Amino acid sequence: MYVSAIVLAAGKGTRFKSCISKVLVKIDSQPILIYCLKILNSNPYIRDIIVVASMLNKEAISRLIRQYRITKIKSLVLGGRRRQDSVACGLEALDSRCDMVLIHDGARPFIDDKIVSGVIKEAKVSYAAAVGVPVNATIKEVVSYKVSGVRKTKVKKTLDRSRLWQIQTPQVFKKQLILDAYKRFGDLDVTDDAALVEKTGKKVSLVKGSYLNIKITTPDDLLLAKAIARHYR
Repeated sequence: MYVSAIVLAAGKGTRFKSCISKVLVKIDSQPILIYCLKILNSNPYIRDIIVVASMLNKEAISRLIRQYRITKIKSLVLGGRRRQDSVACGLEALDSRCDMVLIHDGARPFIDDKIVSGVIKEAKVSYAAAVGVPVNATIKEVVSYKVSGVRKTKVKKTLDRSRLWQIQTPQVFKKQLILDAYKRFGDLDVTDDAALVEKTGKKVSLVKGSYLNIKITTPDDLLLAKAIARHYR
């Protein structure tokens, strides 16, 4: 089994409101991106790592890789405009020997090594697996409309949360399956890779993750991340 990890670090982070790339922001003296790279670098199932960067942060990420001795890096490539464009750039850089692909958001620093191994093992059997957690909040479907130019929102219905999961990364796929999904449906706007695989008709297995595996998207997330980092000390 040859597992390659693609780590996405090319996002613009417009909601994060920082003058530097959010994956370079430090939490407890360490850049966000390095947290997940260390875990992936030490995982015994992962053979190599491809980091997808932007023009603005590529050189800085290259320096961090050397500084923190992330030895499994195969390539540091430039991403695209959308998330799936960046994944496609990573897929193009895969080693020919690779038969399984792990995709992870670089803005999710607190991945757990056992969960990484678990989702890889599940994907080996089912061909497609994603990490997630059961929704623990009440979720309502809403409708929006305007009244005298003012936007209003009302509840349409309350969803059964016992059937809902919040999906995270990493997500792992057999290489040919994810390549086929991107070839056929890569132009669609989706928020995760499992959604494209679902379009092929393939069912995606779920592996229970951790509620600490947050994606840092806003300044508020950074406050929570600092508290989680103290837990990891």
